[in-house]
Amino acid sequence: MLILILGIAIFVGVHVFASFRKQRAALIERLGLKTYKLVYSLVAAAGLALIIFGFSRYRAEGMIQIWSPPEWTRHLAMPLVWFAFIALASRRAPPSRIRGWLRHPTLVAVKSWALAHLLVNGDLGGMILFGSLLGWAVYDRIAVKKRGDMGAPRLEAFTRGDAIAVGAGTAIFVLILFLHPWLFGVAVLRG
Repeated sequence: MLILILGIAIFVGVHVFASFRKQRAALIERLGLKTYKLVYSLVAAAGLALIIFGFSRYRAEGMIQIWSPPEWTRHLAMPLVWFAFIALASRRAPPSRIRGWLRHPTLVAVKSWALAHLLVNGDLGGMILFGSLLGWAVYDRIAVKKRGDMGAPRLEAFTRGDAIAVGAGTAIFVLILFLHPWLFGVAVLRG
């Protein structure tokens, strides 16, 4: 569990640091933008690797069950994860109404995905992992709003980008539904 917590602290910590714009600017000034981005990426990747390794060890050593989520939470979680993949896909799609509506689609995707996983995971490690990521995404959304970062512009009409975001997000969602047991050891689809 300590490896998982260390990974979360590193991954979330580097992302929170980026929200402190004066300190971030000073570090970029000292290192240069390319070096800053490289260091930032390496630290975030190290945190992510520790999260994956730590969570797999935690699960292998025996999860600590806090509560048993009722079956109906799965029915709330699945559309939240689907929406998260659409939001994430809108980030890379051409300009779209979805991206403009969400403003910061990656943060919305993380919040939706983490909330969905909190609903269906009643174990301590899952609650720490998904709760931490949800907390970070909420914090970061507040931080970007405070600094006046309005995100993607709002569009009046639906665009080709919207169709791509919905199509790609849905395709990835369906793929993950089927691969979830092999990737994460948990079957999402029953029967």
